[in-house]
Amino acid sequence: MLKQMIKALEEMPIIAAIKNDEELRLALKSECQVVFVLYGDICNIAAIASRLKDAGKIAIIHVDLIEGLENKPVAVDFIKQMTRADGVISTKPALVKASKEAGLITIQRFFVLDSRAFENIQKHISLGLADLVEVLPGVMPKIIRKLASEMEVPLIAGGLITDKEDVINALSAGALAVSTTLSDIWGS
Repeated sequence: MLKQMIKALEEMPIIAAIKNDEELRLALKSECQVVFVLYGDICNIAAIASRLKDAGKIAIIHVDLIEGLENKPVAVDFIKQMTRADGVISTKPALVKASKEAGLITIQRFFVLDSRAFENIQKHISLGLADLVEVLPGVMPKIIRKLASEMEVPLIAGGLITDKEDVINALSAGALAVSTTLSDIWGS
C-alpha cells in the first residue's frame, strides 16, 4: 500500500487534510487521492474511513486527534481492526512503531520550532519506523530542502499552506507532497 500511496502522491501531490464532515464531503469530490483525517471519535472513525475507501481514496488517520483513543499502542490496534484505514499519522514514536508493526502506512509528524527540533527529527528517522515524515509548518523551503536531502524517507510539508505558491515552493524544495486543510487548494 505504501508504494501505491507514493505513486498517488507523485501524480497528485496535494493531500486533503480534513477536520470536519463538510471537509470530508469536499475531499470525496476532490482530485486528491490521499486524505488525512484530523477529526473524529471512537464512534465515527470507522464510518469516516469507509466513506473515503468507498470513494477510492487512501485514508490516513491522525490517531492522536481521535477522541476516545488513548495515546497508547492499543489505539493503533483499534484503527487496524475496526476501520479500513490505510495508515496512521502520529507525533508519538510509540504509536508510529505500533503502526509499523501492524502493517499500516506510518507517518511521523514533527513540528520544526528550532534547531533542537530539527535534530530530533533526524534522530527519530534514523530508527526506521516512519515510512514518511510530515513537517510543520510547511512554508519553510530552506528547512524542507535540508531535511529532504538528508532523509531516506519521503517528506510531506504541512501546516500554514495558504496558496498554490506555498505548494510549489514546498515541492520545489524537495517535499513529495503537501497536506492542507484549505479545500481551495485541493482542486475539484
